[in-house]
Amino acid sequence: MAAMTQSTSAILSVRGVGKVFPGVKALQNVDFDLVPGEIHALLGENGAGKSTLIKVITGVHPRDAGRVIFNGTDIHPQHPGEAQNMGISTVYQEVNLVPTLSVAENLMLERQNLKWGFINWKPTIAAARDALATLGLDIDVERPLGSYSVAIQQLVAIARAVALDARVLILDEPTASLDAEEIKSLFQIMRDLRGRGMGIIFVTHFLDQVYAVTDRITVLRNGQRVGTFVTADLARIDLIGHMLGRELAEVSSHRHHDERGFTGKGNQIQIKNLGRKRMLHPVSLELSGGEIVGLAGLLGSGRTELAELIFGAQKADSGLVFINGEPVMLRSPQHAIRSGFALCPEDRKQDGIVAELSVRENIILALQGRRGWLRPIPGAEQQKIADDMIRALGIATPDREKPVGQLSGGNQQKVILARWLVAKPLFLILDEPTRGIDVGAHADIIKLIKELCDEGLALLVASSELEEIVAFADRVVVMRDREKVSELVGAEITQSRIIEAIAR
Repeated sequence: MAAMTQSTSAILSVRGVGKVFPGVKALQNVDFDLVPGEIHALLGENGAGKSTLIKVITGVHPRDAGRVIFNGTDIHPQHPGEAQNMGISTVYQEVNLVPTLSVAENLMLERQNLKWGFINWKPTIAAARDALATLGLDIDVERPLGSYSVAIQQLVAIARAVALDARVLILDEPTASLDAEEIKSLFQIMRDLRGRGMGIIFVTHFLDQVYAVTDRITVLRNGQRVGTFVTADLARIDLIGHMLGRELAEVSSHRHHDERGFTGKGNQIQIKNLGRKRMLHPVSLELSGGEIVGLAGLLGSGRTELAELIFGAQKADSGLVFINGEPVMLRSPQHAIRSGFALCPEDRKQDGIVAELSVRENIILALQGRRGWLRPIPGAEQQKIADDMIRALGIATPDREKPVGQLSGGNQQKVILARWLVAKPLFLILDEPTRGIDVGAHADIIKLIKELCDEGLALLVASSELEEIVAFADRVVVMRDREKVSELVGAEITQSRIIEAIAR
């Protein structure tokens, strides 16, 4: 599908924008147009450049190249408040208002009606009610904002943008924490605002929502614009191909499996109807010792959420987990670790490593946790464990005492893997194990995954790299819009079949 011709009546135009962070070209020569009276989806996987583009437009980051044109004038906002004063407002998934203040105070921040230096409450409350009435919202504006649901808080943020005469509204993952009825209400408000001539940029990972409410789609990949398309003219399977950088004609299977799938021996892990309201629809799957199950899906499909629910990092409100037919309670990561579960998280810097601690200290963390802090591991044993794992995994470090935060991304990932291997888990969850690492470390980790499988460990591997999943998975569970939509075995495990399942 060819990109649309860029509109000459755009209210917001981005031309040749570039942004470089140390070692990363976050945006490269990006063009983007938003016209009045349209809802325009901005899509792409992790690292595509969506958030960076929004931050450049709104003044969070200065651009290194290109132009941002609003209402026909080049703009250079220095911060989001300045962009908002120009007429460009952003509403984030985490609402950036003040929950301890009342709804009225939030709506009228910096515009309060004052008398003798104090807030004149009667006109302030009346103005707040009028602002909400434009969205058809009737709530008590004197209550604290934080006492309302996330959906109401987001509508208040949108009402504030409308009251400030915003001509461009950027909605960054506004539906991530909403239920079906709240999403329906939000979409109706978006359509109403579009009808009044507002231009709306809609960032989401839910493709059903893209096709339900948007007029055009711009896809970014690796910091570059892939194209802009009319939503109604773009087949879902083509959209996924643009986002992933693969056309169906280019993909092929790396291996074929027995049609019956895997019939492994050893520990049996059963996950039955595990879910959490507004986070993940109930999911069921089974794994055996020595089996690798791939978890595929676009960003936001529910892969990470499922991993966190299994590990107890998020509390499930439905479902059970069984080991060899016996139910286990996984109310926290501590419970999961004691049951023999392990998780290598997607964000290794935030949730995996302890950057200030040494390689040795990071490697022994899980084992020490299983033993309990009243039974410390002797220093000599710690050193031997660390040295053995450094050799076994080829961790590039001058010595075991080097702070792990000073290692490369690939070596940090190996340290996290080493941490769990010394704890000898029976079930290991790897969430994006090869993201952001160099080619050499990538090959090492894929090799290690296969070796762990051969040793009888049950592995659940979530990855956006379809080629990886096809190469090593015995079965593939496909996620879309927070629910399991397909399970592939045998010769079904190809990149094209995974893409088809995501797009279906």
